[in-house]
Amino acid sequence: MNNELKKRLFTSIIISLLTVFFIFQGNVIFALFIICIFFISVFEWINLCNNKFSKFFGINLLIVSFSLTYILRDKSLSFFIFVILISISSDIGGFVFGKTFGGKKLTKISPNKTYAGAFGSYILSFITGLIYLNIQTDLSVSINNDFKIIYLFLIFFISTINQLGDLTISYFKRIKKVSDTGNLLPGHGGLLDRIDGMIFTLPVGYIFYQFL
Repeated sequence: MNNELKKRLFTSIIISLLTVFFIFQGNVIFALFIICIFFISVFEWINLCNNKFSKFFGINLLIVSFSLTYILRDKSLSFFIFVILISISSDIGGFVFGKTFGGKKLTKISPNKTYAGAFGSYILSFITGLIYLNIQTDLSVSINNDFKIIYLFLIFFISTINQLGDLTISYFKRIKKVSDTGNLLPGHGGLLDRIDGMIFTLPVGYIFYQFL
């Protein structure tokens, strides 16, 4: 295991533990956690953008995203965790399958993205999502056959949005000609590099929750 991978793994463990702690604390503590992440994200976004329109668009997107993130966590912890798990699984599946199988590039926007990685994102998302639904009684107790189909679609849709969110940030990095949004997280880059998909999936998750 090289030093870069060790850094990435160590940072991932620390981030995961802190995130889980703040998520389960909820209320004011979670709100403060969200606010801190928001301001760091805004700072990285401003440095990433080359024009006022992009900055304005991004800042407003972040305001909406983080606001709905807090509201979704407040309304349903179980559904909030569901969306988070699908997003994380999509990232991990894409990384593992992409590194393992390589293959044809998915798009010029992000040269590291492959068709194998996209496939892996869906595979791990479905596995994680279905396992979670089977053990989480808050979500599974009232799921009939129709709702099972809806949740299968939701897993697919969240994973797709997560990948598109990743590509969106990659697009702006490509314009800026940088590989990372910052250097806050050793082995990962900036904070936006880690939450790029969730910026989009959590608001989408909130919208779906309103209908479900």
